[in-house]
Amino acid sequence: MEEILKVEGLGKTFTLSKKQQKLEKTNEKKRVAVNNLSFTAYKGEVFGLLGPNGAGKTTTLRMLATLIKPDQGDAIIDGSSVVKEPEAVRHKIGFLTSELKLEEFFTPNYLYDFFSDLHGVAPELREQRKKVLFDRFGISEFAEVKVGNLSTGMKQKTSLVISMVHDPDIIIFDEPTNGLDIITAKVVTDFLLELKKEGKSVIVSTHIFSLIEKICDRVGIIVNGSMIVCDDLAKICAGRTLEERFFEIYEETVGERA
Repeated sequence: MEEILKVEGLGKTFTLSKKQQKLEKTNEKKRVAVNNLSFTAYKGEVFGLLGPNGAGKTTTLRMLATLIKPDQGDAIIDGSSVVKEPEAVRHKIGFLTSELKLEEFFTPNYLYDFFSDLHGVAPELREQRKKVLFDRFGISEFAEVKVGNLSTGMKQKTSLVISMVHDPDIIIFDEPTNGLDIITAKVVTDFLLELKKEGKSVIVSTHIFSLIEKICDRVGIIVNGSMIVCDDLAKICAGRTLEERFFEIYEETVGERA
């Protein structure tokens, strides 16, 4: 299999403010979010990063998307380094996160055109692709409605479409169905499966077992910023449900570190 992503010793530590220390009832001034993380994803597969809240999933994907710099290590995405060649990486990937906040006084139509121009998409191709994506996600009738007046689900679908304006071959999704109603969540899940059929490479983080089981070829389980196990989904489950295996692995890990 051809490597599309190689993560090597990635690490990130954050300094806690006094307010954060008080809220979290800790005297620690530093928080290790990601600790010497390494894994590989292959072309044309859906790779899932699974872990509880606070495990380091979002921080990992934000480093892969070049939104924040790692303190140590590197990741090579389709031949480009997130540390040394962040601009090249940005042109190769699409990145969607539930933390993405769209400007509420702009419309989906304006935002799509704006981000298309940022990626250098030709006007004719932009219009063709916009029609396909807007129709696919039911955005067309809301194209001139300000984001602030859209439902949560429609905002998420607009964010997804914007992340795909340049038709990237590598898509990184952080909690793509988080907070969505069951109808919108299914639309997003079906789209991820379509991307897989098209041969796209998808990296997705989630804490939802059923989403991993439905779309992923391989999965990495991350706990407290460290990769605990990374393998084919079928091998990890070994005939059991992913939920059963996850809690077994989690309890073994937490018990060893206690």
